[in-house]
Amino acid sequence: MPAASANPKPSRRSTEKLTVAVTGPTGDIGRSLLRALERSRNVGRIEAMARSPFDPAAAGLRKTQYRQADVLDADAVAAVIDGADVVVHLAFVIMGDLEETTSVNLQGSRNVFKAAIAAGAKRLVYASSVAAYGFHKDNPDLLTEDIEARGSPRHYYSAQKAELEAALWELLKGVKTDAYVFRPCIVAGPDALAMLEGIPYVQMSERMPAAMLRALEFMPALKPVIPDPGVPFQLVHHDDVATALRAAVLGRGEPGVYNLAGEGTITMSDLADALGWYSIPVPDLALGAAAELVARLPFVPGEAQWIESVRRPVLMDTTRARQQLGWRPHHDVNETLAAMVQAGRSERLIR
Repeated sequence: MPAASANPKPSRRSTEKLTVAVTGPTGDIGRSLLRALERSRNVGRIEAMARSPFDPAAAGLRKTQYRQADVLDADAVAAVIDGADVVVHLAFVIMGDLEETTSVNLQGSRNVFKAAIAAGAKRLVYASSVAAYGFHKDNPDLLTEDIEARGSPRHYYSAQKAELEAALWELLKGVKTDAYVFRPCIVAGPDALAMLEGIPYVQMSERMPAAMLRALEFMPALKPVIPDPGVPFQLVHHDDVATALRAAVLGRGEPGVYNLAGEGTITMSDLADALGWYSIPVPDLALGAAAELVARLPFVPGEAQWIESVRRPVLMDTTRARQQLGWRPHHDVNETLAAMVQAGRSERLIR
């Protein structure tokens, strides 16, 4: 056996600063997270991958190396994750058809989970969603992390998030990788302008009962109309989500599940007011009938299932993130909404 070198080459993992691999860095949370990680003295290198083109240098990022690849490519995923101390998985299709979301969200996420474990990463940080709890009648008024993530079978995104959380915990049995799972509410802010173009609540107007649509014909058709079922919901600023994820990357608090939401709640009427749009009350009976129709009809686009998400509140308690991670959101719900609307007007996305 040859003698060991007196001065072996240090491995990336033996250095003091962390190497972090990030999937899905081009979304609203991803861009905020890259900026937050770049500011951390404890992070030395960031390896990022996503399907979209992205230039870290143009975004002012100096620690980030980027490759354009798909999480469905297991070899590409393994190459990005190899040698990383921490893996952050953000890649996920939110609005899409059932075939695409099933493939990317379920198989792609499993590729990331398995690669992180195989690489011996210290920590795996996964962005799940409040939707993982499911939109159930027997949900408590305020959801805490000890509530089971049951998902809603009639809502593909909710069902997939719950399924992946269960798959992650199963894969982690008997391994040393610690997992932090975050369940943010609706993420908004200046980088979340896609919410204004594809927000599920706005899309509901295409599936409103015919009588309501006829009534709207007598209103001045100068602005979009948002149906309001009167259900309160929470928002969280993407920068606040990023600080929570960064805390997990650095190993703060205990591994496990964390809820994320800003202070306060709003309704769809509040959103309409902020946008300068109209809102119209939608009775629960009408919502229920529309949801049943979506559930029963074949060949209905997967996006139609989002109607399930507005039928009842899913409000979360964030005490655990505050106590364990020292997390303090810097934006309440109204500040987050105002920041997004202002950015939307600047980008001419809002009429």
